[in-house]
Amino acid sequence: MTVLLSERSQIFQRADAYAVSDYVNQHVGSHCIRLPPKGRPQASISHRTFSSLDLCRISYGAPVRVTSVALETIYHLQILLTGHCRSNSRGVEHVFGPGEILLINPDDPVDLTYSADCEKFIIKLPVRLLENACLEQQWALPQPGIRFATARHALSEMGGFAQLLGLICHEAENAAEPHMQGLYERIVANKLLALLGSNVLRVVPQSAQGGGFETVREFVEQHLTDDISIEQLMAVAKVSERSLYSLFERQVGLSPRDYVRRRKLERVHARLQLSSTRSVTEVALDHGFMHLGRFSEAYRQRFGELPSQTWKRHR
Repeated sequence: MTVLLSERSQIFQRADAYAVSDYVNQHVGSHCIRLPPKGRPQASISHRTFSSLDLCRISYGAPVRVTSVALETIYHLQILLTGHCRSNSRGVEHVFGPGEILLINPDDPVDLTYSADCEKFIIKLPVRLLENACLEQQWALPQPGIRFATARHALSEMGGFAQLLGLICHEAENAAEPHMQGLYERIVANKLLALLGSNVLRVVPQSAQGGGFETVREFVEQHLTDDISIEQLMAVAKVSERSLYSLFERQVGLSPRDYVRRRKLERVHARLQLSSTRSVTEVALDHGFMHLGRFSEAYRQRFGELPSQTWKRHR
């Protein structure tokens, strides 16, 4: 099971809920809490700062309502670990359960009610991180800012995102080098833009020239460290989705996704043969392979050895 912050990151354990709330106000985001009038609930919080991200694991030990004005400069990604959360956003109510994701946009007022047994994991992301990720992938940055759709998402269905968060928490607790922290935070931003619905138009603007397989191939080569979408490839090739699949089948005998995956593996293979490469994990993550176990198996099937064996042989 993925561990999202261990006891090593604990700040308060079984403490006064208002003391935990004060800590949240200082490090995670301004808010107000409303607790039952009777009883003395025991709250806990774990916290790490990781590059420009803040990672928190919080439980209040009682039913609690959390309210706040719009967060303005940050996104809040919340994952329910236990219990339930009722969200009231602009008059629309949603109920979230264990393993589900709630993302709060910077211009959304916050009105959340958590059950007594609720524990949640929060990532605080600055607006500029998402904007930079959007621009780096040459996606059109919306004029009013990036806004994610209000929808329920299961963490288990987000293609290795849970494993990515587990790796980030591990690196945060083991003092990862700054360049690794920057790599991880960029991957988080890219994954959120790729996996969650938003107002970002994930299409690369094209000039009047171009189109055809060679143009697509060149685009793939230039973006092997990005999340390349089918929509982007359609825009580059100037064809429909059906025609795109036919084009790849004729040219390389693979689907677009399989071709991109193969080229990413081949680029990783080449990188691992360079003496300057620091680690297998860094190269795999840099090319979008979030689940390291599945990556290693795919690499072995492609090249006949584990990535660690390739890396060690060239040290």
